[in-house]
Amino acid sequence: MSTVRYAVPGISCGHCATAITGEVSTVAGVTSVDVSVDDKIVTVAGDADQAAVEAAIVEAGYEVSDVTAG
Repeated sequence: MSTVRYAVPGISCGHCATAITGEVSTVAGVTSVDVSVDDKIVTVAGDADQAAVEAAIVEAGYEVSDVTAG
């Protein structure tokens, strides 16, 4: 299992966090999603395909500016 952090500069409120969490949670292989409104970071744990997670964030209406695998 890995953890990947996605920088999403458009995150500004709890609604943003809820929308992103809802979309990313449906991606196969995702075991947890944490959205930090203050840091504008989405942290995803699991074995999900990185491109699929990015697509889910875009589907929620947000843009990914950077990705850090950890």
